[in-house]
Amino acid sequence: MNKKENNFPHLEESIPPPCSGGLKIQECYTCLVVRQSYTRLDGYKFLDETFSLCNSLMISSLITTLLWRDPSRFIQILPNLRLSIDDKDLQIDQADKIRQYLHVNTEAKVHSQPESIKTDVNNSKILDDDGRLKRTGTIWMATSHIITAILGLGVLSLAWAIAQLGWILGPSAMILFSLVVLHTSNLLSQCYRSGDPVTGPRNYTYMEAVKSILGGRKVTMCGCIQYMNLVGTAVGYTIAASVSMMAIKRSNCFHKSGGKNPCHMSGNVYMITFGIIEVIVSQLPDFNQVWWLSVVAALMSFMYSTIGLGLGIAQVAESGNFKGTMTGISIGTLTNAGIVTPTQKVWRSTQALGAIAYAYSFSMILIEIQDTIKSSAGEYKTMKKATLMGIATTTLFYLLCGCMGYAAFGDLAPGNLLTGFGFYNPYWLLDIANIAILIHLIGAYQVYCQPVFLFVEKWTAQKRSRSKFITEEYGIYIPIIGVYDFNFFRVMWRTVFVILITLVAMLLPFFNDVVGFLGAFGFWPLTVFFPIEMYIVQKKIGRWTSRWVGLQALSMGCLLVSVAACVGSIANVVIDLKTYKPFKTNY
Repeated sequence: MNKKENNFPHLEESIPPPCSGGLKIQECYTCLVVRQSYTRLDGYKFLDETFSLCNSLMISSLITTLLWRDPSRFIQILPNLRLSIDDKDLQIDQADKIRQYLHVNTEAKVHSQPESIKTDVNNSKILDDDGRLKRTGTIWMATSHIITAILGLGVLSLAWAIAQLGWILGPSAMILFSLVVLHTSNLLSQCYRSGDPVTGPRNYTYMEAVKSILGGRKVTMCGCIQYMNLVGTAVGYTIAASVSMMAIKRSNCFHKSGGKNPCHMSGNVYMITFGIIEVIVSQLPDFNQVWWLSVVAALMSFMYSTIGLGLGIAQVAESGNFKGTMTGISIGTLTNAGIVTPTQKVWRSTQALGAIAYAYSFSMILIEIQDTIKSSAGEYKTMKKATLMGIATTTLFYLLCGCMGYAAFGDLAPGNLLTGFGFYNPYWLLDIANIAILIHLIGAYQVYCQPVFLFVEKWTAQKRSRSKFITEEYGIYIPIIGVYDFNFFRVMWRTVFVILITLVAMLLPFFNDVVGFLGAFGFWPLTVFFPIEMYIVQKKIGRWTSRWVGLQALSMGCLLVSVAACVGSIANVVIDLKTYKPFKTNY
């Protein structure tokens, strides 16, 4: 294990010493290397940041060296560089760049860009107005991204949600949620650029939009909600993964015994197994930047969703009738949690709203999707059309999956659609569907947890920048994989995080309750409140105008729904805990 004191000593010898602001190359390097533990710096990442910190005299030498050493890697980092074609007038706000590394500024920031860069990129054939390579995304690509983002684990609980609400309120609630999400997404798309929606500076993430338009305490509030939602999602994914693994085991056990063995088993072993897998995967560097991850997740989502829909149709065709009632599950129905009482009927109905809200949660990445669309008279117009097509397609698919699942099972529709078919043929098809869910969850877990990992690692590196335990990187050669950058704090922190998430999932292994709570908790603030507030500021809508009152009424109505769904989910957790023994529940 070799200590990595310098990632690129050969570069320093070939680079002129002066940097912008009077810094030297070693000082530029020191400024960045103390934060290696959270930025995952390597030589190329350092070069990327050095372009922004050092002057134009150094840039030509850096580019020449990198092109000579590894042109393919240079092409990979090129989209992140914000350079003028003619670098002789390059100007970088170094102080602002350093502030981004040292702390999170909660004040609204006015975006600015050097005039020399603006002039060059506006006339460039390869760069957009922000100095990045021209975006090439189309309306069809944006639509596919939206469908991929929405369609996920939430589809599995829709049959249960409709079973609580009935044939009238169930589908109506899904359509209503889709319309609300469509409207607020259109508002959010107009906040992609600060100020003018056509020519204003771009915001590259949801948090950047909140920071540049709202600023102040709302940035902190948004960040807390986002990170809490990410942690909660990790718990939900751990529960769902164990349920899918048990469904595979029980399905095969049932068929081997010819239906004589009920095949009861504990979910703890499978949660621990999933946790061990995630501990290993969490140590992989830059996992969230693997380009094929979203492709695999999309394929797996479509696979298990389509299988669930097909099995629902087959079940209805076999029985010859549609089950279910107009008002949903009846009072007095015997469930795994006991007999449904009038109070429980209310809680289950409100929790169902949270499950539907969870199925439509994608606002956090809408800005990132819009950032892929090629520049035009207004990207928000293209995004508006893409959002309409994406949400309409997903809603149709959701209605089919939810309604066919309810028609197949009626009041006893399972919380996870694919586990309800576990003892029916073709059992091998169920195994394929649950394997697809498992593969999807392994990757999706990392997508949601990587921001949490990096946030803590960044904060810790800032507070303890001189601690070698936190900032020191060591190179370990692993056959086939290559050199692995080992950091003691990163390995310890990520391992402890996954262990804690697994323990929480084992203590509260209630899939529907967790999904309902997550949907309710994140729906109002992230999908409704912040988009509406940003839109009001962006459009300078005056207080107590008809437009302002209408938007605030929508926000307040969604807040009440979210609160009711949260209360319903918590109430059902309390009910489930009455018959649950920690770490001893069998399925």
